[in-house]
Amino acid sequence: MKFSLGMLALLMTCVVISPVFAGAQQAKQNSAAESSTDAVVYRNTKYGFTFSLPKGWKGYTIVTDQWEATDAQKGVVERGPIVYIRHPDWTKENPRQDIPIMVFTLSQWDSAEHGDFFMSGAPIRPSELGRNRKYAFALPPRFDETDGPGVREVDEILQHEPFHPYWSK
Repeated sequence: MKFSLGMLALLMTCVVISPVFAGAQQAKQNSAAESSTDAVVYRNTKYGFTFSLPKGWKGYTIVTDQWEATDAQKGVVERGPIVYIRHPDWTKENPRQDIPIMVFTLSQWDSAEHGDFFMSGAPIRPSELGRNRKYAFALPPRFDETDGPGVREVDEILQHEPFHPYWSK
């Protein structure tokens, strides 16, 4: 087989450039692996989700409570768990913004999506983070509407899609 000068040049370019791209890809994978080892991951096996945090959150604590809403259609009060991920620098004297994760059954979430739940004085619904086969997860309405310490940091964390549901038992 006879190669033209152009074909030969193209072949040589591929031979030279391929290792460069392979090296760049390997460096990118190594960088991702290094950053993932720096990440702090909260794993909730009860409800089936993980939440990735920056390394500055190492030593976080978990506080659990209940959310409450009125279901106008059924005329009843609905309740469910809320999990707060708390920054390690949080103190009673100097509280910081928590990361609140509301947990809904799928039927509760269906009602919330249809606007049947009233959780506050304003008709603002929770913002969905994700769901698995048993639960839907959301941020409470207006949770970050203050200028307190840590609010911007929590907003920045949420911009990087740190929430990952998985199939629970």
